[in-house]
Amino acid sequence: MKIQNYKIGFHVSISGSMSKSFANAEKIGCSAFQIFSRNPRNWQAKDLSKDEIEKFIKKKDTSKINENNIVLHMPYLPNLASPNEDYFLKSKNTLLEEIKRCALLEIPYLVIHLGTHLGSGEKKGIEQIVKALNFAIDEFKKTNSRKLAVRLLLENHAGEKNYIGSKFEQLRELLDLLDKKYHGICFDTCHGFLAGYDLRTSKEVLNTFKEFDDTIGLKELCVLHMNDSKGDLNENKERHEHIGLGKIGNIGFKAILKNKFIQKIPIIMETPIDDNRGDVDNFRVVKNLIKTIS
Repeated sequence: MKIQNYKIGFHVSISGSMSKSFANAEKIGCSAFQIFSRNPRNWQAKDLSKDEIEKFIKKKDTSKINENNIVLHMPYLPNLASPNEDYFLKSKNTLLEEIKRCALLEIPYLVIHLGTHLGSGEKKGIEQIVKALNFAIDEFKKTNSRKLAVRLLLENHAGEKNYIGSKFEQLRELLDLLDKKYHGICFDTCHGFLAGYDLRTSKEVLNTFKEFDDTIGLKELCVLHMNDSKGDLNENKERHEHIGLGKIGNIGFKAILKNKFIQKIPIIMETPIDDNRGDVDNFRVVKNLIKTIS
């Protein structure tokens, strides 16, 4: 198998300018990439300037990376499942702002962490998430002449207590309560493994993706976050690891990469950058795995 058959890359920096993300992705050899549109650990963000938007779109139009393989990720602070009224208001307003930024930058996907119900119960948490997503989409359509061409992707969670979205059934329930035109799924391999979905062998990868297809439907899977896991199966504590150095391992990732459907969608790595490896090293490992796929 050839690397050209894949849409694959990393979460890259926007330091200095949003448009620099293209150079940061291209120098690694990415054919897909993910970014934040702001500092992910702050509530406040400067509006995107007209110049910044134009530069980003110009880079997008001239880049070798297809615009359909670019992903925006929500900041970390919002909790769309929060029962706290003030926090929920800030969270849903941030979601609306990110949808606007995504539309201005002409990015097709916005990945969303669903959040925690903080002990108020799964039912209440799901109600809050649906309320927030519907609010943001309705407000966008009311206040913008631009057509909404963004799909909001619900990311699966690792299964920590009170968090929403670790099980396929819960993600399916959410999709059934939302407008399908504007929503889909981002599946994170590390989170899935920690939530109890085994990905260590070819057989288990087949079983997990069959369960995904039977419960949610592969047609709803728009982006794959491909990360190894420091934690064990069903440990429920999120800790990303370099590809092949974690508990999933190279055999599991080879089986994932062999999946025909996975080859059709953007694959984004959010692996650490530390003394063991950086993005270039992880990409080298993935390329070598792909070479062995017949």
